[in-house]
Amino acid sequence: MENSDIPVGNGTENDEAIPSRRAMLALGAVGVSAALTIRPAFAQTAVSVMNCQIPVPGPTGAGKFIDTNGKLVPPGTKGAFPGASRPFTGEEVKRAFRGQTLPGTSYKQSQAYLQYIRRLQAGQSGFTCFASIQMPR
Repeated sequence: MENSDIPVGNGTENDEAIPSRRAMLALGAVGVSAALTIRPAFAQTAVSVMNCQIPVPGPTGAGKFIDTNGKLVPPGTKGAFPGASRPFTGEEVKRAFRGQTLPGTSYKQSQAYLQYIRRLQAGQSGFTCFASIQMPR
């Protein structure tokens, strides 16, 4: 063992523990290992957020229309739009919040759907996806 690996002190209880170089290097290696393990997890989370889905409307609103305020209304309501034929991905919704229209929709229809999405609450289908695209990265 090298002298630099031997802690300084006479071994009494009142001495503060002074880590050796070897201990410090080991701690550094653990930190690097943790960082290399966590970064792919963040990348995977970002990918899953972009692929998550938001149905418009959710299963509880199946068959209803969506008015321009994003509220569910009875089918055939004047000025309201039928539900989307498929769920939108987190990436599609994120782009729509930045000014594009949702795929397969007119501008007004897209705005109504975005209003519906903004009104989602915990427990509703698509809420977790919507909340995750709102989180800053």
